Amino acid sequence: MCTRYYIDEDTPEFDYAIEKALNSPLYTSIRHKYAMALHYRGEIRPTDLVPVIAPNKNGNRSAYPMKWGFSIPKSKTPIFNARVETASSKELFSDAWEKHRCIIPASWYYEWEHFNTNDGKTKTGSKYLIQPKGAMSTWLCGLYRYENDLPVFVILTREPAKEVLKIHDRMPLMMPSEKIDDWICPGSDPKSLLSYAVTDLFIGHGDNIPDIDKKPEWWTK
Repeated sequence: MCTRYYIDEDTPEFDYAIEKALNSPLYTSIRHKYAMALHYRGEIRPTDLVPVIAPNKNGNRSAYPMKWGFSIPKSKTPIFNARVETASSKELFSDAWEKHRCIIPASWYYEWEHFNTNDGKTKTGSKYLIQPKGAMSTWLCGLYRYENDLPVFVILTREPAKEVLKIHDRMPLMMPSEKIDDWICPGSDPKSLLSYAVTDLFIGHGDNIPDIDKKPEWWTK
């Protein structure tokens, strides 16, 4: 699963998406109506408004401010992730799976170790930083839709890579940068792109990974 990620200020690959989202007329409207500010540096949490890559009306790459989380009928808690294995068949996600796919720029995502105690309960352990090996950017795959006039998104998850399995039983679906346009294209077949998903990962471990605007000391390439 994915419920936290980080946007590092020293990642020029994200400048395009950030500038597009900040200068979007949609952002002006959202600020006026919902009093929401765009989060584009540091740790990102569910319900934040963030820059997201999606196609414009001509089908070309652009970026927009979107809120993290789909609303669920009769629930006060939004849903933040969608399983890639079932997204096409679930009513909540099926339309977005076919027509409204997006990419969420991140430097890395965070995961907390989950383990079972002797009494059968699941507990949370250490915090990990995870990103594609040898990369400074992480392109998370998502789905988006409009709720009234507010664009919202979820992050797709899949079975974990071997390195992640010891931490958690899910991980985000990530694409290489050269597949971004294919993923967001409304006319493409998303299932045909799943084989390109990034699974070779760098995992950083620390008992107290700080939420700061610089990398932890142990973070090296």
